[in-house]
Amino acid sequence: MPGRSGPDAGAGERRTLAALLSINAAMFVVELGAGWYGDSMGLIADSLDMLADAGVYGAAWLAVGTGARRQIRAAAASGAIQLVLAAGVALEVARRAYQGSQPVSLLMIAVSAVALCANTVCLVLLRKHKGGGIHMRASWIFTATDVQANLGVMLAGILVRLTGSAWPDLLIGLAVCGLVVQGGIRILREVRASLRPGSAPG
Repeated sequence: MPGRSGPDAGAGERRTLAALLSINAAMFVVELGAGWYGDSMGLIADSLDMLADAGVYGAAWLAVGTGARRQIRAAAASGAIQLVLAAGVALEVARRAYQGSQPVSLLMIAVSAVALCANTVCLVLLRKHKGGGIHMRASWIFTATDVQANLGVMLAGILVRLTGSAWPDLLIGLAVCGLVVQGGIRILREVRASLRPGSAPG
């Protein structure tokens, strides 16, 4: 079902996206700091996912109230950002697999739980806008993906705690990469579908 249109809807979308941008920017700083301190690839990967989402929300914020073509460009940029950051995370996982790491399991569990709460709030805020333009659908897709990533990092922290091995952390780092890539490809496919004849942007 299409979302609401008009000035009120646009103002509502802007307020929602501003809140989402603030939440994700704050969680990026928290998770990145905790990831480096706790030597956790899972937290670092999730923090970069938060940074990518902040870029998604920023691009979507700029697209609110504009024509469909600009919204499509914002969504395409968001998808490309996701793919680039995923490549960087994959390289860092490979480096840590070679050099070794010692993730702090309890820190992984605690910080990923906070991130899960933050993303749940984001989903609640986005719920009434998920049927809107492609820029808002992109925001919903990436936030839903984040919840899966948070749960994965929590599980990896538990496994690190139980096994004493860093491999669960490295593997969840790769898994987060996969989720980011999947989300990026999904939104780029939506962009391509929006550009087909018969669905041309205005």
